[in-house]
Amino acid sequence: MELFGTDGVRGIPGEPPLTAESVERLAEAAARELCREGAAGPVLLARDTRASGVMLTRSLARGFARAGCRPLIDLGVLPTPGLARLTASRRAAFGVVVSASHNPPEFNGIKFFDASGCKLDPKIEQRIEKDLTNGNPHPTLSFSRRGNKKLPLLEKERMAGGQVRIAVADTSAVQEYLDFLISTFPADLDLSGVRIVADASQGAASRFVGPLLRRLGADVRVIGDKPNGRNINTGFGALATGAMQKEVKRCRAHCGFSLDGDADRVLFADETGRLLSGDALIGMAAAHHLERGTLGKPKVVLTVMSNAGIVRYLNDKGVRTVLVPVGDRNVSHAMDAEGLALGGENSGHIIFSRFSRAGDGLLTALQVLAILRASGKPLSWFRRAVPVYPSELVNLPVKKKLALDSSAAIRAAVARGEKAVAGGRVYLRYSGTEPLLRILVEGPKGAAVRRVARELTAVCRKELNEHAN
Repeated sequence: MELFGTDGVRGIPGEPPLTAESVERLAEAAARELCREGAAGPVLLARDTRASGVMLTRSLARGFARAGCRPLIDLGVLPTPGLARLTASRRAAFGVVVSASHNPPEFNGIKFFDASGCKLDPKIEQRIEKDLTNGNPHPTLSFSRRGNKKLPLLEKERMAGGQVRIAVADTSAVQEYLDFLISTFPADLDLSGVRIVADASQGAASRFVGPLLRRLGADVRVIGDKPNGRNINTGFGALATGAMQKEVKRCRAHCGFSLDGDADRVLFADETGRLLSGDALIGMAAAHHLERGTLGKPKVVLTVMSNAGIVRYLNDKGVRTVLVPVGDRNVSHAMDAEGLALGGENSGHIIFSRFSRAGDGLLTALQVLAILRASGKPLSWFRRAVPVYPSELVNLPVKKKLALDSSAAIRAAVARGEKAVAGGRVYLRYSGTEPLLRILVEGPKGAAVRRVARELTAVCRKELNEHAN
């Protein structure tokens, strides 16, 4: 059983593992594991704008209630990092968000956060999976506060029409999260006179990214802010930045940024509409804080998908790099282990541990804008200052995730590619959330990179799809 992927549980709602019954059983198993030490406090639930989120949230609430969790607080539509933040600040027993992040609207997912607001340790996920696989009985849990006083089971709240609402709605979460975000922006700076295009990806930040930036004085043009339950990450967002880039040029904005559906990642475009990768943003932030003595240890956490150019740039500045497997959970754990201030992924998941232990697209956007404001330089200056090797990333749909080293043809194609992009690299890995093979090729010469990417994609398509039975 492989229930948890790189970032929680993902699938198609109504199909395993996201049927109503499966989700209820998952909720019970997760409650048993996360509260095994008698943890007290509320359980927080949130979701993104997918239409299926309401059904999945109700299924989770039923499972938690059956396990004895109380109170259950439904925060409504809220970015994933907002749920993580409030789980810690409200001293919740744990939190869960219903979201498939950057995935297309037909997908959905479930992400759990422990009491500290961090994604679950893989060992905990394994125990939850084992619980489900073994078909354990579902006893009611006893939750205790100080003094070991037992709490009664959740009292159900009556809704209009006689239906029962298991979780209590809380409409204050958005404002609480916005206030936190504002507090991370330097008190001696504002964004007055700065023209910004903000792309909300039809997702969880749609209704408040504009108000957030306007509170700081920015002139904001918001796009991708009309979610209808079926259009999240469609034509907008961090995986489709074209609309934002075009709008930056049309509006003559100073910059623009695109969030993904649950707003835990962000990518920027400069005033010319040219895109900056997550690696470039990390390099920009590392150099800024190193110069001002606010970086702490001169060390940054990156992932194996990070561009070789950013590694060289940081090393030349005296900043060492730690490379970890893909996933902001891996970045966070490595940062915690060494007490580091900055880390992230090329995809735009970036963690500023001074403020949060979670990747947060809105928080990152504010930190980038603060650097621009403090420096007085345009974003294009930073794009040119942080060298990034030409790269090609191909997401190849696959029928089966076969072992890559089992194919002589793929091994040979990789060897040829590595020779052709001397000084660069070729890297293949399967997605942990989708049936995709990610093919990354990068090197100092763009033409060679593009050629190798085409050839390697053709070989992998033939080996993993045409020959897969």
